[in-house]
Amino acid sequence: MLVTRPEPGGSATAAILRDRGYVPVLAPCLMIEALPADLPSRCDAIVIASAQALPGLPAALHPIPLFAVGDATADRARRAGFQRVHSASGTATELAALVARTLPKAASLLLPCGEGHSLDLTRALRSAGLKVTRRVVYRSSPATSLTPAAHAALDAEAIDRVMIFSPATAKNFATLVNAAGLVKALRRAIAIAISPAAAVPLARLGFSAIRTAVSPDQDHMLSLLP
Repeated sequence: MLVTRPEPGGSATAAILRDRGYVPVLAPCLMIEALPADLPSRCDAIVIASAQALPGLPAALHPIPLFAVGDATADRARRAGFQRVHSASGTATELAALVARTLPKAASLLLPCGEGHSLDLTRALRSAGLKVTRRVVYRSSPATSLTPAAHAALDAEAIDRVMIFSPATAKNFATLVNAAGLVKALRRAIAIAISPAAAVPLARLGFSAIRTAVSPDQDHMLSLLP
């Protein structure tokens, strides 16, 4: 199983795969850089669309209710120390709907996110009458090469499944395998994409099949592995 998810999520996914009897090979296609941010000291709730935002949040915010886009992100928030965590178990659209129906209008929200991310979510929350402070706490950049382990496994045509966790990951994975001359190594492999958008850049890589999760989260991706 080739795991293209960036750290720290990649290692967490690999641990789940090992527990299920698979052999994971890490191949992060994006690099995550934490950024300093001026965060408000008080707000009514925190909203996150990616677990990558969690390391940028100080312990002083842990008592504040946190709304997460999915169950895996919610679990990571609990492990990070947040005490009141709610999961939308779905997409950013469902996350906005959950927050809007749970909190009173004019509630103040902190939305920590990646550079260029969560713009639609911010607009949806503001349209619902909520006060949103959006803060960029990390940025992602494309990895410049496959890991040696990933290169070796692909070269040996030993990869059965490739897990793709975002459209940006898919795009850079395509770039990296083309640059390494490893596209033919995918002819017997199946791609597992987190969403239709993540599946699009994979179409020309010659996978034997591309499977797309019915809901954009890791649990639904894992259900497609067998």
